[in-house]
Amino acid sequence: MKRLLSYIYPVTKTIESKYSGKLEITWYNGKKHLNSANANYSYGSLQRILKFGLKKIDLSKVNSVLILGLGGGSVIETLRQDFNYSELIEAVELDPVIIDIAKTEFGIEQNETLKIHCADAYEFVKDHSKTFDLIIVDLYIDLDVPNKFLDFEFWDHILALKNSSGSIIFNAAVKISKADKIISISNYLKTKVFKVELYDNVNKTNTLIIAKGL
Repeated sequence: MKRLLSYIYPVTKTIESKYSGKLEITWYNGKKHLNSANANYSYGSLQRILKFGLKKIDLSKVNSVLILGLGGGSVIETLRQDFNYSELIEAVELDPVIIDIAKTEFGIEQNETLKIHCADAYEFVKDHSKTFDLIIVDLYIDLDVPNKFLDFEFWDHILALKNSSGSIIFNAAVKISKADKIISISNYLKTKVFKVELYDNVNKTNTLIIAKGL
């Protein structure tokens, strides 16, 4: 019924989160979305933005994926359904409320090919040593990427977890005030022997950085 009604007007319920504030689960035009106060967290524009980035990656050479920032799990849906990706995915999400939403609202839950870590992404990358062929960095609260994820120290940890020929997709969100930091990260990655591509206004909103080992 909600799906049918959503073609007439959006149907929304709200859930409070300690980390993300008020979250909204909204049926709109027959599809369910997860939103914060000002941003789409999953299954809307964010899904289209990350799909744009994934099209730039040769997934046939990717045997392991690390996602920092699970959200509702829309990038997992995109990998599985749009790219037929069947290898192991590990996802890190700080907010247990969002992990529960991903499971109960969108059917994203841990199984033999998906491992979900409830952890701070900064601490996770600092404390782990397993490497991955593709790392997707999608860490923001509402419209803002927290400053600790824009420091070179964090990116050094990311680089240590990436296989030598692997790739990184960084969703740099939309705050213009942090544009200089985003450019600095792009330039820093170039010094680490990467092919780096920076895409502005993806889906008319976000900036994406895609770095590939040479």
